[in-house]
Amino acid sequence: MGDTLSFKERMHFITSFGGMVRQGELGRGRKIRVGSVRSAIAAVAQTIALDKGTLPFHNDAGDYHLPIRLMLAGFGKEDPATEKKLAVGVDVPELCCKAARRKRSARARAIGDLILIAFYFLLRIGEYTRKARRNESKQTVQFRMKDVLFFKQREGRLCQLPPNAPKEAIMSADGATLRLSNQKNGYKNSCIHQEHNGRSYLSPVRALGRRYCHIRDNTLDPEARLSTYFDAPGELPAEVTDKDIRATLKAAAVALNYEERGIPTNRVDTHSLRAGGANVLALSGYSDREIMKMGRWRGATFMEYISEQLSSFSKGMSKAMSRRFHFVNVEGGVLRDITNQVVGS
Repeated sequence: MGDTLSFKERMHFITSFGGMVRQGELGRGRKIRVGSVRSAIAAVAQTIALDKGTLPFHNDAGDYHLPIRLMLAGFGKEDPATEKKLAVGVDVPELCCKAARRKRSARARAIGDLILIAFYFLLRIGEYTRKARRNESKQTVQFRMKDVLFFKQREGRLCQLPPNAPKEAIMSADGATLRLSNQKNGYKNSCIHQEHNGRSYLSPVRALGRRYCHIRDNTLDPEARLSTYFDAPGELPAEVTDKDIRATLKAAAVALNYEERGIPTNRVDTHSLRAGGANVLALSGYSDREIMKMGRWRGATFMEYISEQLSSFSKGMSKAMSRRFHFVNVEGGVLRDITNQVVGS
């Protein structure tokens, strides 16, 4: 955007650019949503600002000029409503884990264990799997062997087990911690801890122990990712992908008749595990702050994961609302009993 361009020319070029981005002509050939167009324009504006020290697309109030705002508003109206993925209950990860246990495949067991771990630790898909299509621009660093710690209760307090602790010690640990070196919202070195829930197989600590021991039996590389598995000793490693998790979750939702609960299979995806864990914590009485800390949410965005449409959230409300209260109107300092008016209305 040269300094000699008129306002009309600048608006023509940037809106033409926005239209091309929208139609996929500058990307992968498919139409994209308004959010991605807005991000592309913002990137161009930032580049010019850094190079020229000016904001050619913004007015004095800091908003985009009217032609850009109208274009983005039009794209927004054209876009279909976003259908958010729905939460799944613990029955889905448990079924995935139990089904994998019956198989001799290292890949199947890795998928089952990772799904159970993701549910309990409220993980994002990029934190525990390899993307089927790599994107090196992502901030999130996947969990590695060196990011896993196990703890044992001794004399009433938790003591950390060494990385080379015997398998028996790892598989009888009372708690486990995952440390994230970096994630998409900028958190670095954040830790998530879970205790053993008392179940011999369907415990997040036991699932994490199985992953840890399997990888350690085949490589001593501390950088090995938790999604790594080995089909046989001496073979090259492979990794669980987001597609593996997605397919397994959908199959479990079908097997558990989730459609009959009003949760169609096309709305069950990798986000369903994180959403499911957050919903279970909310229904169990944990505070917003506790859920935010467990899921490493910086703000109230975690509320998007709490599905108020689930019947559990309105359980007992009708009965509670049928109680009669003695309402008294105290407005203006005048006491007036309005119970009969409220009951009669």
